[in-house]
Amino acid sequence: MTNDDDQERTRGGLVGKIAGRAKAAAASLTGNDTMAREGRLQEAQSDTEIQARKDDAEARQREEEARVSEERARTEAERRDLDNDLAAHASEQAADRDRRKAETAAAAQQASSEQAAEDARRRDEAVASGAEDGAEAARLAAAREASRLEREATRAEANAAKIDPEES
Repeated sequence: MTNDDDQERTRGGLVGKIAGRAKAAAASLTGNDTMAREGRLQEAQSDTEIQARKDDAEARQREEEARVSEERARTEAERRDLDNDLAAHASEQAADRDRRKAETAAAAQQASSEQAAEDARRRDEAVASGAEDGAEAARLAAAREASRLEREATRAEANAAKIDPEES
């Protein structure tokens, strides 16, 4: 392995892509096939890294959206609980002469509202969990794709070494 090989692996992203493209262009002018191949390889590796970073950013964005959605659902459930508490209090004041009946109705309404809020919270958590699972699956798929591309690049490098043994 030459120093150029070490540099190819350490350079990545947009800088690595530009360096790879420049190396390939310079090699084309000088007729150096080895350097041209290294430049193309470096450019391909940089493209893979750029895509992996983009996929990771998208996965983080989806996770953040899921977190916000879950927080929104929690806030909405709290608002519904507060609305229910206010409704129960107003009911008690208005139905003072028949308090026992009003309390029974308010308790039943409260239980129903809490069940509805709990059901809504569970649905919202399931949606948020699904979104998180999807984001994780996308991140894992991106990581697998990056790994696959690196293996392909390594095989391509090995094949190139078999084709041109002087390079090794």
